[in-house]
Parts: sequence; structure tokens; C-alpha cells
Amino acid sequence: MARRRFADEPTSRLAIWARRSAFFALMATVLSVLIVRSGIFDVVPALATFAGALVFAVIGIVLAFGAFVVIWKDGIDGMGYAFSAIGIGLALIAYPAYLGTRAYKLPMINDITTDPIDPPPFGRLAQLRPRGTVEYPGLYAAEQQRAAYPDIEPLTVNAAPKAAYDAAMAVIVRRKWRVVVDLPPGPGRRIGQIGAVARTAIMGFRDDVVLRVRPEDEGARIDARSASRYGRHDFGTNAARIKSLLDDIDERLTADDDKANRSAPKQPKPAPKLPQPVKR
Repeated sequence: MARRRFADEPTSRLAIWARRSAFFALMATVLSVLIVRSGIFDVVPALATFAGALVFAVIGIVLAFGAFVVIWKDGIDGMGYAFSAIGIGLALIAYPAYLGTRAYKLPMINDITTDPIDPPPFGRLAQLRPRGTVEYPGLYAAEQQRAAYPDIEPLTVNAAPKAAYDAAMAVIVRRKWRVVVDLPPGPGRRIGQIGAVARTAIMGFRDDVVLRVRPEDEGARIDARSASRYGRHDFGTNAARIKSLLDDIDERLTADDDKANRSAPKQPKPAPKLPQPVKR
């Protein structure tokens, strides 16, 4: 008896190319992240690669929707290819779309500080920044910052400047930032300064962070500055970094103060006074 052969069901070419475009976009995105994080090449090629990846992600989504029409009309295979292309494409463009909404709501600034009149200087960090990004943008940027981030203010603590400096350094080390400037306050230096390089969460862009600790009244004042190296818009990253950094320093100082109070020897209670005899 002759064996019957069943011809394989044809697959939509649009679905195949949709998945290919989506996977190419995924690989290009991973490559752009590796370029930025490695620091081997300049950030401009990485951004160009990432932009090209987004273009291919959109192309993959468009081809997938076209494949749906062909599959429904001709009754051929390829539905899984089309769905995978849409899933990968949407995953890749979701974060840039989120950044786009933030860019629409927030001002186009990338240098945030708690003291716009006298911002902490970059020091040796200035050598790592591109030309023209060392000086503070000016009062116009300060007005935009005040309107968008009114809670960015200096941190005033009751601790001594050296204790405040040590707490700030401990927080920065815990965050695994690369410390470039380490100038603690001492007998010959009233003002302490920390300069460190932070990384953004996903792409790993390098941002520069400066902390200045100086005495004020019976405690210390901590000013912070966080600035992006590239781009004119930071999408709120620097303001959020300063806010969380100062909050962590304040919590660290509070914890150190509580620990010191618990470890301090307790003073003995005075003996109760006995009643004096009444003279008659």
C-alpha cells in the first residue's frame, strides 16, 4: 500500500521577515549596551546602533501585522513568527516610549544641583567630561529645575563635617560608584568634596556626581550636583539620583547616631535622698 505524503503547510514570508527584523533589532540593542558599558568606543556609535535597532523593531511590528492579514486571507502558517516579532518589538520600544513621555513633561536640562548660585565644582571629574559641559548652565536652568524639582535642596545635619563626609562616602561606596575625588574635611581643609562616576540603570551611561560638605552652625551642610555627560535631556535621572542619595546619607547619619547612643555607657542613677530628721 502506498504511503500518503502530506505537503508541509507554507509559511508566510512576511512573518519570517518580521521575526528576522525583530531578532536583528534585539541583537543590535544588546550590542549598543555592550558598547556603552565597555567604554571601548565613543557613545555616539552606540546611540546610532540603538536608534537603528528601534527602526528595525518598528519594521518587524509592521511586517507582523501585514503577515496577520496574509495568514488570515490565505490560511497559511506563520502566526507564531508574527507574534514573536510583535513581542520583541514592543519590548524594545517600550522603554524609549516611556522616556519620550518623560521628556515631554520635564524640562530639557541635564545638570542638577542643590546650590545653583554656587554649584559644587567637578574638580578632577572635569577632565572626564566632554568639552563645554563643565560649567553650570546658568540661572535659566536653575529656574527650570526649581519648577520641575522643587524638592531638590541641600541636606543640613547636626553631625560634624567629618562625620557627614564619612557617611556620604559610605553611601557612595555601597552604590559601587567609581570615586575620583576624595578630599575629606580636616584641620587644613574646612570643606570636603567627593567626586564619583555613576551609571544609568539600563544603558550604563556615565554621569558625574559631586558632593560638597562644609560646616554650618553646629552641624554640616551637604550640597550635591549630578550631571549627564551626553545629551541635553536627562529624563529626570539626575534629580532622582540626588534625592535618593541625600536621603540615604541622612538615614546613615541617623543610624550612626542611634548606634552611638546605644553604645554609650549609661550614667548611674543618683542615690535617693533620705528624709532629714526634723529638729525639735
